[in-house]
Amino acid sequence: MSERFLLQGPENARFTILLAHGAGAPMDSASMTSAAEALAAVGFRVARFEFAYMAARRSGGRKPPPRAETLNPEYEAAIAELDASGPLILGGKSMGGRVASMIADDLHRQGKIAGLLCLGYPFHPPGQPEKLRTAHLKGLATPALICQGTRDEFGTRDEVPGYNLSDKIEILWLEDGDHDLKPRKKISGFSAADHLATMAKTAKAWAERLAI
Repeated sequence: MSERFLLQGPENARFTILLAHGAGAPMDSASMTSAAEALAAVGFRVARFEFAYMAARRSGGRKPPPRAETLNPEYEAAIAELDASGPLILGGKSMGGRVASMIADDLHRQGKIAGLLCLGYPFHPPGQPEKLRTAHLKGLATPALICQGTRDEFGTRDEVPGYNLSDKIEILWLEDGDHDLKPRKKISGFSAADHLATMAKTAKAWAERLAI
């Protein structure tokens, strides 16, 4: 297996989750690391990888993120390279989850993946609620779980219920969570660790219901 993956969780896990990063932070960001640790703690095998533009930043470049859809082939290449032995769940944080969602149905139809897990889906750019990124989610056939903070500026709990989304999509709302799922403890009573534990526990129960 390539060194391009960060791996956590038991090697004999029933499910492997492949996670891609968001537009602005790498696969080993604090947010990605905390999410991966929480998922590994409930028994998932978690693999993280980087798109080429982000990997290039490690050698001094400052390449901007390309259009999300242009990253589809890179995500598909990562799936092939990972070559997971058991059921595979695609996913990612923000843009990474969006890219996974765009390739999910073809792969699910071929029996190559079991589901889709998005952590903070970017339903629209911040401050631009009219620019929805949901067209492909209307007919999504892949079972999906979106974990979203209620005050996520990319799609709040007040906004998202009004969208036309596939009934294959389940949404876990995390009270007062931001785009990293982090709440303000003094306001919500929850810590970031609380929300990540809830996210992981919910993802585990959801995965066990998938048809594989």
